[in-house]
Amino acid sequence: MKMYKVKQSDDVIVPVRAANRGMQVPAELSEERMSTKGNSQDQSTGRTQGRGTVSQAVERIRQAATRNQKERLTALLHHITPDALRWAYYSLKGGKAAGVDGVTWEEYEEGLEERLLDLNDRVHKGTYRAKPSRRVEIPKPDGGTRPLGIAALEDKIVQKAVVGLILEPIYEAEFLGFSYGFRPGRGAHDALDALAYCIEKRKVNWIVDADIQKFFDRIDRDWMIRFLEHRIGDRRIIRLITKWLNAGVMEDGEWKDDMRGTPQGAVVSPVLANIYLHYVVDQWFHKRWRMRKAKGEAVIVRYADDYVAGFECEEDAEQFLNDIKERLSEFGLNLHPDKTRLIEFGQHAMDDRRKRGERRPETFDFLGFTHYCRKTREGRFGLGRKPIAKRMARTLKRIGEVLRRRINGKVKDVAEWLGSVVRGWLGYYAVPTSYKYLKKFILRLKRKWLRVLRRRSQKDRFTWEGIERLTKAKWGPVKILHPWPDKRYAVKHLR
Repeated sequence: MKMYKVKQSDDVIVPVRAANRGMQVPAELSEERMSTKGNSQDQSTGRTQGRGTVSQAVERIRQAATRNQKERLTALLHHITPDALRWAYYSLKGGKAAGVDGVTWEEYEEGLEERLLDLNDRVHKGTYRAKPSRRVEIPKPDGGTRPLGIAALEDKIVQKAVVGLILEPIYEAEFLGFSYGFRPGRGAHDALDALAYCIEKRKVNWIVDADIQKFFDRIDRDWMIRFLEHRIGDRRIIRLITKWLNAGVMEDGEWKDDMRGTPQGAVVSPVLANIYLHYVVDQWFHKRWRMRKAKGEAVIVRYADDYVAGFECEEDAEQFLNDIKERLSEFGLNLHPDKTRLIEFGQHAMDDRRKRGERRPETFDFLGFTHYCRKTREGRFGLGRKPIAKRMARTLKRIGEVLRRRINGKVKDVAEWLGSVVRGWLGYYAVPTSYKYLKKFILRLKRKWLRVLRRRSQKDRFTWEGIERLTKAKWGPVKILHPWPDKRYAVKHLR
């Protein structure tokens, strides 16, 4: 086995020492992490000229960051070239909303080479100016809204180049194994697998389900710059990022900036959020809190600003909850009072609560799934996961609104559209233990569609049998698409 290197991800890594004291079974922190090299190269597109140059730049920065883990990298901006900007432009998706400049991806392609040469010249001369983001409000699952910033296209291009060629290669060598959100080669199901493995295989009896309140709006920019300067010594890159942070937003024709936060929706925001929480939460938990204060097992899985921590001892869980509140407050952040809970959950929770005459353990939500305690057919503890009920209801409501707008459309065309929606929904939610909830969702969707069809005319004679025939032909069967989390986790990380 290779020795575990906390700040290294260029090789597949497996620790000799378990992530949590006293255990020799790998957990969330002791998973292998594949090379950043492969992820970065995969970002290059076939349409991009000079993709070899871009990949070489990524590789050089990755090697320098890995080789000099405690040194600041001082020569970085020269990697931003017209080839890099061209790669960034074609990495962005067309058809997206325009920023305050009103320029779309398709319009920018006219005279692209001249535009990119001019943009590259302004970036290196220091005359490039970031434009404010256009703010829009998008609905949240809890019924509220979330401010989303839509950056100008040139800002997106430069941000994409800096993120893909500089920030990701540097910080993928820094980030810890239990950090999953907005990272190359890592997705929500990887975080869900790690959490399931910890709960089922480790000594987890208590869960802290935490959510940071308005995280992107409350990032302290001074601390953000200080964190970046731990690894980045090129002042030109720091000035670029500072320009994006201080660009502000345009809302109803008025420029606004409350001097903190970063626009949620900007290309650079996810990696900046991960860097901020890497220093505020991840390193603090791994190097200080768990080593000094935990009396039993302690594990954590973080996806962006949402994280779940598991503990063997109730005393540790209570101590962590108090300490994390103090830690976050030092950096201008707070836990959401309504979305942060300490609950009894895990292998012994069902039996212990039954002995005390209490009800079944509470559930908690993470990344779209409600997690609950269950018993397997053999009578052992198992983790159950199902789609969050409120999200199912919200999805059905949105589909119903579209169906009413398409009430006079061809039935077969609507069936094909619904099939694509259903396949996408199942692609995320069709995990083991969720089958009966998937069936309920599909049944409710069929009934909603039938009601809409029958409203088309008083003489409509569309039947349930007709719906069944159409959905069988256009939707396909309902089936589990993901393997058991411990199986997939073992294949990826436990060799």
